[in-house]
Amino acid sequence: MDRFYSLGHASIDFHFRQTPRDFVVEEIPLYEFSGEGEHLILFVRKKNLSTNEMIGQIARYLGIKNREIGYAGLKDKHAMTKQYISLHKKYEEAMEGFNHESIKIISKTHHNNKIRIGHLKGNRFYIKLKKVNPTSAIKIDEALKNIDKQGMPNFFGYQRFGNDGDNHIIGEKLAKGEARERNPRVKKLLINAYQSHIFNLWLSRRLEINSLVASFEENELETLLNLPNNELKKMKQQEHPFKLIDGDIMEHYPHGRLFEFGGEEEDIKRFNERNISVTGLLCGKKATHANTLARVIEKDYDDEINADGARRYAWIYPTDIEGRFNQVEAQYELNFTLPKGSYATVLLEEIAKRKIN
Repeated sequence: MDRFYSLGHASIDFHFRQTPRDFVVEEIPLYEFSGEGEHLILFVRKKNLSTNEMIGQIARYLGIKNREIGYAGLKDKHAMTKQYISLHKKYEEAMEGFNHESIKIISKTHHNNKIRIGHLKGNRFYIKLKKVNPTSAIKIDEALKNIDKQGMPNFFGYQRFGNDGDNHIIGEKLAKGEARERNPRVKKLLINAYQSHIFNLWLSRRLEINSLVASFEENELETLLNLPNNELKKMKQQEHPFKLIDGDIMEHYPHGRLFEFGGEEEDIKRFNERNISVTGLLCGKKATHANTLARVIEKDYDDEINADGARRYAWIYPTDIEGRFNQVEAQYELNFTLPKGSYATVLLEEIAKRKIN
């Protein structure tokens, strides 16, 4: 299935290449560090290294296992990224002598617990687009205004699927016991790629449904979507670009508990006000499934696999969006903040209305 997009404009021309000069990420921690405790917190800048590669370099320097170094999330390799890592404070003196051309320690502090996966609020991005003409700049301005106003779909970015974009194919075989992988970290990464691929297919389908609901009358949609007329009528009345369906699984935003949507006007209002958002399925064991009409659609993008499943926000709200056009250089610079687990390149693809990798 081709990717569906939420914005209605035509494709926009610009050039983007993910490099440390044009793609900068700064991690926003989940909590303030106390300044005291047995864990050394380092704010680290890296370029042209993945988070795992950076941790490997530090671990080898200290003569320790990679797992002794804590981090909140994986950051892009082909970028300039700033993130927090944690070590036991007994390594503080040794780290004074650490030197690497692609890794710089910006600052340090202490805290009473190790940083773990998920211990981040979000990420702040700076991105430069090139070969932008004045007409395209105006279109980018308008696209950013729309994203700021209504949010955007939370697809997994191309980085999730490996250099050749096919990690999900191997991941499916691993998840179904049709292939083997000895390295548990690699195995989990590949299976996650398969879960992400199915999620993206489901989200594209839901965006396609949104487009159809906006374009056709209820009597025409009954045949197209195989949904009852009363449900289609309720969907057409919704102001939000993502149309909720009875049985959708919602989650308090930007974090909170899951609950089922039953068509209540109060929940539609809370969705419009960004207090809750809709979620999609990451297939697997222990996952919460949608119900009734939403499940009819979701089950086509579900699979029984030997891995734990979950729910993921299907719709997110970038914040602090800024855009600047430099006509002399034919460049457009933008800054924005995304919640954890969301991809800046997906926002760029929403603007471009096409794949950018």
